[in-house]
Amino acid sequence: MNDGSWAGASDGDSLQRAIDDPVGLVAHDPHWPRVFEAERQRLMRLFPGRFIEIGHIGSTQARLSAKPIVDLLAGVRSMDDAKVLTDALGAHGYAHPLAVNGSLPDRRFLMRHADGKRTHHLHLVVHGSDAWNDRVAFARLLRDDADLRDRYEALKRVLAQRFAHERDAYTEGKSAFIRAALDDSRDSRSAS
Repeated sequence: MNDGSWAGASDGDSLQRAIDDPVGLVAHDPHWPRVFEAERQRLMRLFPGRFIEIGHIGSTQARLSAKPIVDLLAGVRSMDDAKVLTDALGAHGYAHPLAVNGSLPDRRFLMRHADGKRTHHLHLVVHGSDAWNDRVAFARLLRDDADLRDRYEALKRVLAQRFAHERDAYTEGKSAFIRAALDDSRDSRSAS
């Protein structure tokens, strides 16, 4: 049952089922880039001039097995803009976790859902900030480094089996890998 810790779009019990949706990976879907582009265009149309850039991040952009959820990184000018947009996006299909977003100093997280399934994750981040640059850098690493991509996919499979009903633990399990990949990338650039 929705305990009120999420705000924004809700249609009956679909939001709660989406919140409780287990972590499950599916094979890469070649339609994911089109799903991203359609949502990017929709957001740019709904909020003209409010986003500096919207990019496709996560496993769905890197030809990996993934949760069938398209991750969008939306660059904004300030966290104040992110807060205003978070509320406005609720009227356009996005829900957001109040407590989680209250604890994130550098971004806002939103989820779009349909029929009790998550369809999109939207990350509002200050364009050009460390949070923005790290997400863009990791997306690039996933696209460009086949070995890294294979190791990340293997880790995700283990985590999805272990934490199918613990989304936060699944996400945290990936965090150390992502930090290490970004650190290795920075180290190799500074050694050049």
